[in-house]
Amino acid sequence: MREKVEEVLNSLRPILQADGGDVELVDVENGVVKVRLTGACGTCPSATMTLKMGIEQALKKSIPEIERVESV
Repeated sequence: MREKVEEVLNSLRPILQADGGDVELVDVENGVVKVRLTGACGTCPSATMTLKMGIEQALKKSIPEIERVESV
């Protein structure tokens, strides 16, 4: 499952990088994906929205086993 998650995150990276940020996969365990937002995304006031409405939705759509995404 980790490889599938990385594939989805890789498809999202250009969008995040265009705004000066990025996402790092920390862990995948029991349907929970743990990521770290870096660069501009790490301090952006919209980081929670990016995490839930962007990254989490994309992962759930591509990998139904994903329950949620957490920022660490």
